[in-house]
Amino acid sequence: AIAYFQQAFDTGGQIQASLNQLSLLVETEQWSEVAELLPQIQKSFTSLPPSRTAIHARLNFARSLTCFHPNLDPEALSCNSRESSEQQRTEPSIELPSWTEIAQILATAAQQAQELEDLQAQSYALGQLGGLYELTQQWTDAQNLTQQALLKAYQTADIRYRWEWQLGRIAKKQGDMSNAIANYKTAVGTLQTVRQDLLTINSDVRFSFRDNIEPLYRGLVDLLLRTEGNSQPPQENLKLAIGEIDSLQLAELENFLGCDLSPTVQLNQELDNIDQKAAFIYPIMLEDRLAVIFKLPGQPLKYHGNLIERTVVSQKLRKLRKAILRGDSGKVIENSQTVYQWLIEPLEAYLQNSSEVETLVFVLDGELRNLPMSVLYDQKTDQYLVEKPYSLVLLPSAQLFDLQTLPEELQVLGAGISEERQIEGRNFRSLDATTELEQIQNTVSSEILLNSQFTKSNLQQNINSGAFSVVHMATHGNFSSDPEETYILAYNQLLRTNDLHNLLRSDNQEAANTIELLVLSACQTAEGDNRATLGLAGLAVRAGARSTLATLWQVSDESTVQLMEQFYNALNEPGVTKAEALHRAQQALLNNQKYQNPSFWAPYVLVGNWR
Repeated sequence: AIAYFQQAFDTGGQIQASLNQLSLLVETEQWSEVAELLPQIQKSFTSLPPSRTAIHARLNFARSLTCFHPNLDPEALSCNSRESSEQQRTEPSIELPSWTEIAQILATAAQQAQELEDLQAQSYALGQLGGLYELTQQWTDAQNLTQQALLKAYQTADIRYRWEWQLGRIAKKQGDMSNAIANYKTAVGTLQTVRQDLLTINSDVRFSFRDNIEPLYRGLVDLLLRTEGNSQPPQENLKLAIGEIDSLQLAELENFLGCDLSPTVQLNQELDNIDQKAAFIYPIMLEDRLAVIFKLPGQPLKYHGNLIERTVVSQKLRKLRKAILRGDSGKVIENSQTVYQWLIEPLEAYLQNSSEVETLVFVLDGELRNLPMSVLYDQKTDQYLVEKPYSLVLLPSAQLFDLQTLPEELQVLGAGISEERQIEGRNFRSLDATTELEQIQNTVSSEILLNSQFTKSNLQQNINSGAFSVVHMATHGNFSSDPEETYILAYNQLLRTNDLHNLLRSDNQEAANTIELLVLSACQTAEGDNRATLGLAGLAVRAGARSTLATLWQVSDESTVQLMEQFYNALNEPGVTKAEALHRAQQALLNNQKYQNPSFWAPYVLVGNWR
């Protein structure tokens, strides 16, 4: 018996190593090496006794072989990450394994799982075989096998949601939309029950969220927004679509932070009850279109679909960001007017009939989050969006911020680093934080922590005094989709999202509980990281301030001083909201000939409560 298990372990370990090697070779398209390795793996299986290891090895092998086939539905089978799938892939220069061969490997795995009376392994094998029949459009077999897999996994939610989702896709592909929506909803509901468990899994597993979980939410939203001709989807579907996108944003932030945000979720924030002077805009990036749902005060939800592929939208957004960073205002206008046509033009007629609207609230999706909406350009009026009579604000998710208004007296705690610093092997150049903080001191009531005074403990002590409604940090910061690369520079350390957790919530029970506004005036989003603004949203949520004003890239010290002076002057006026104060400050910079280029005034974004 010992010899038998040792053989199983030795062979199983070798096969696992070979399968890992196969995945890498396929990913890097080394087809001649793949052709050499395949017969070795197939031969190894003949000497492998039945075991859970052997079953999962067969399932992995079948998956790798399936991924050789071109033009697979990415929602049904994600063979590589979205980043690599957006790059051009060469066709395998080897003979493709037949679907029958792959089905036989899966059938053997299912048979062995049955012999071992391993319900989970049976579920995986039957479900994967059902998925194979989905890909080959053998709908009856696909449905039957998936239902069998579902029965075997009834007690295991993290497997069950996969097969509920698969049944939804099978129904959708056969044109049965009501059954498809029902199954997608069930899968999302099942996933919600295990989401907190997924947060405890190591970060490598969590990072696959984008490929394994995000498509489920997007698939449901896609179904909810499908209509015949130019008709509007039902209000119930539009509400559900917004709810699912909000849940996706929340799940993505929890995945990024590795923590449960449900205690901070603000329930029952009906859009109609939040602000009668705000319009809400939800752009949603789907595979075949850019959907826009919008809500104006006292009016039903409206929908507009731009039939344009996600890859085309992504390319346009990247071109626009590159043009802004290069300071090429001609290219900025050329690219941003297209995005304006996608996002704002469908609303224009409604906005003209809703003169009470003062604020546009964007719940952005995907790579749109890397762009400031202020830079969108209306070629009909030759105006940037920031020049129109609307303040602009971003919400990572309408569930995450307390959007009720609580007027506070303006008391600023300013903290800054003007000296060159070297921390954790990173070099930070000197900033003119002194002038920026002095300007704030001259404008509003404030306390300043400069250089060696700017430590985490000093910051905490001042906040605990309960005297401040605004914390302004004039220091280097970085936002990234990697939590370790998201930080704010203090004098002797980097403050990361977990360091900032509850830092801005006063321990003083008699004081106001929450800082109204966190200002980060010298931050940047990681270059080449299409999800870097997750870091900004994560930091804003984790710090616990009602709203955060930050820069998406570093700006000249001089223009920052100018903008902040205008911002605090406006914010000090009675009845002026944070969003309106930023709007006025950006307009003042744009109207100054020295700072007309968008690279000076566009990077400032307000996240969270705008009032």
